[in-house]
Amino acid sequence: MTRAPSPLSSAEPGTALHARTFTIRRADLVRYAGASGDFNPIHWSDRVATAVGLPGVIAHGMYTMALASRAVGEWAGGFDRIIEYGVRFTRPVVVPDDDTGVDIEVSGTVEGVRDDGALTVGLTCTCRGEKVLGMARAVVRREA
Repeated sequence: MTRAPSPLSSAEPGTALHARTFTIRRADLVRYAGASGDFNPIHWSDRVATAVGLPGVIAHGMYTMALASRAVGEWAGGFDRIIEYGVRFTRPVVVPDDDTGVDIEVSGTVEGVRDDGALTVGLTCTCRGEKVLGMARAVVRREA
């Protein structure tokens, strides 16, 4: 299988990776709920979401995490190059009930090179200028 060149193949600490923007719409939440089995009404009902103190319907945290890992897989040149991946959920992603949705932006910076040659990548994931994932890090293998 031929892969596209990875921007991480020659990256060194301090290398900034191009930001990726993902748009989340309510329809995406419906599809994710079906795939994951997470039908919690905070992900589809404004009435329930606001009743429990949320500002509105929110995206599934695992869906937001998955979108950030999608950026990592693209940077790495394949998802099979991701060795470790972890985040903390810091803020909900509120998804409006319109066709526009909301954007999340994922950017990354190479933070270090491990003894085995794998790269540690620090991630920043924001929505409307606020971090929605904290302590987001990935470890990826370079191209062979």
